Amino acid sequence: MLLAPDLVHVLVCLTLDDRVDTASKARLGAALAYFISPIDLMPEAFLGPVGYLDDVAVACLALNAVLNKPGNREVAREHWQGDQDLLAVIQKVLAIASEMLGTKIWKSVQGKFGKK
Repeated sequence: MLLAPDLVHVLVCLTLDDRVDTASKARLGAALAYFISPIDLMPEAFLGPVGYLDDVAVACLALNAVLNKPGNREVAREHWQGDQDLLAVIQKVLAIASEMLGTKIWKSVQGKFGKK
């Protein structure tokens, strides 16, 4: 959950960066919209900080899909302000999210924000 500010920052920066293709920007924009939306799988209003878990997972799913496109990985690393390696963070979050959210919810989230 402490990664949320860094993830939002990189999502915004990539969405605004001219080197990122339009399809990737759309995916990142959808993840940003999910992040700020009060309506999601785990609402922060009811769950407090734990409610950001699904938002962080969605951000990492979108980033994972976008970073697999040529050139995007280097651009993302330029914008990343976190202390740890961005790819390592994404992999760790996705592994934890799949355990914590459960198979049914996780597959639903993956279908909407993951690789297509």
